[in-house]
Amino acid sequence: MSPRIGILVVAYNAESTLASVLDRIPAEIAAKTTEVIVLDDASADRTHDVGQEYRRPELDGKLVVRKNPVNLMYGGNQKLGYRIAMEHALDIVVLLHGDGQYAPEVMQDLIGPLERGEAELVMGSRMLVPGAARRGGMPLYKYIGNRILTTYQNLVAGTRLSEFHSGYRAYSVAALREVDLDALTDSWHFDTQIILELRRLGKRIVEVPIPTYYGDEICYVEGIPYAWNCVRTTTTHAWRMRRR
Repeated sequence: MSPRIGILVVAYNAESTLASVLDRIPAEIAAKTTEVIVLDDASADRTHDVGQEYRRPELDGKLVVRKNPVNLMYGGNQKLGYRIAMEHALDIVVLLHGDGQYAPEVMQDLIGPLERGEAELVMGSRMLVPGAARRGGMPLYKYIGNRILTTYQNLVAGTRLSEFHSGYRAYSVAALREVDLDALTDSWHFDTQIILELRRLGKRIVEVPIPTYYGDEICYVEGIPYAWNCVRTTTTHAWRMRRR
């Protein structure tokens, strides 16, 4: 029996990019997807309207578009999406950003290991191919920050990831059911927390290379607080793991 696959599109002020992101989902992925859930996190623009008006034959009857009445923040919006995936009995959920920063064209690379039962979390990495991130336009300060943070997190947590900070992932919904989502942050370092939680639970994490793209999207992440929260979260995780 084929798994029930969902695509969770987190969107904030993405009226200019959302339709193109949905257009770029490969036809074969759209055809085998059970649901595409677009969660507009209380945008101030027409993101919700763009989602409601979107039409594509492969997604007929599959597109679920919701607008949060208040802004739940990046982590909070994901948590809502994963709860919806559980409620709708999905087996796999892919996290995709509505601003177009991550490539829908390579989505099968993330889904494949889950379909084959090889992982519970598949992370798209911009760092697996040497030099690809900078060639794709990642600003130098972001590249350096990513490398410093990831190196620290690997050292402290005992992991060997090429990147902690990509937001392009695919999850086993069964594994997500084991995570206490309420205990995780609503902020940007949610992505780090959920990696560490799944590792604590003994889940398998696989990385696959993804292309890097930086365009006109607006970055809402405040770099210094984000970095500090990632360091604090990883250090706390490592301390708790050693006390087990």
